[in-house]
Amino acid sequence: MLTSVRASPATLGIRLISQLLPISRLMPFAVQQALLEPLLDRLLAGPLAAGELDMLRGRWLQLTVTDLGLSWCVSRDRQGLRIRQNPVADACISGDWRDFFLLASRQEDADNLFFCRRLQLSGDTELGLAVKNLLDSLDPEHLPPRLWRSLQALGQAAQRL
Repeated sequence: MLTSVRASPATLGIRLISQLLPISRLMPFAVQQALLEPLLDRLLAGPLAAGELDMLRGRWLQLTVTDLGLSWCVSRDRQGLRIRQNPVADACISGDWRDFFLLASRQEDADNLFFCRRLQLSGDTELGLAVKNLLDSLDPEHLPPRLWRSLQALGQAAQRL
């Protein structure tokens, strides 16, 4: 007798995400930038207002999602966070999308991801570590509750895959 096992909505969601993300590399950079800049400014409004991201003023941190072939450089200016495609980066954090996702959902510890070399830091390690420590210190409770619950559920599903 066969029994069917139903996947949770989060598991289905993470499977869908893993299928759609590779397509994102086909999106023109201007569209990525137009989506990401206001999203980051909104999600990080508190730390931006408190000056906690000022270490990025005049400096560039490159985030590279190696398995997707995507890369963004992030800096801080008077208006907020800016994303560019090809400036010379002061530091780079790279890894697979799943590991960044596990980090964002707090399913994996940043130190563990770096120690196991699942995330890699190159260039100005002081800048990279300052950003990593800041992100570690952010209180996810400042996110909209529905977003945080969804992120956690998806992160738990990603961890099981």
